[in-house]
Amino acid sequence: MSNVKVLPLLDPDAVACCPPLTERPMSADEAEAAAKMFKALGDPVRLRLFSAVASHEGGEACVCDISDVGVSQPTVSHHLKKLKEAGLLSSERRGTWVYYRVEPAVLSAMGALLAGAAKAAV
Repeated sequence: MSNVKVLPLLDPDAVACCPPLTERPMSADEAEAAAKMFKALGDPVRLRLFSAVASHEGGEACVCDISDVGVSQPTVSHHLKKLKEAGLLSSERRGTWVYYRVEPAVLSAMGALLAGAAKAAV
């Protein structure tokens, strides 16, 4: 019997957390959700780890593949935990390694939030 679980695929219908910046003023809850997401990505090491996972083949990366970011392994684990707590990454343990995946709803939320602002700036 296999203990391998299939991680969710990107969901094109994922609901964004927040309206585009130029659509209307955010509610307090929407601003809280967006701030939590951007605060987690406000650290350069976390942003590199998030980018490493997001750009990794198949959108999933083993911690063994992304831990070369110039900090110790315990620090990498700390940053990955913060990204998980912010809802940006999900993880799955397979044997001795932990695999990370970007939450599909997060990418949709980030895209929707900034897309309107990018169009307005043009």
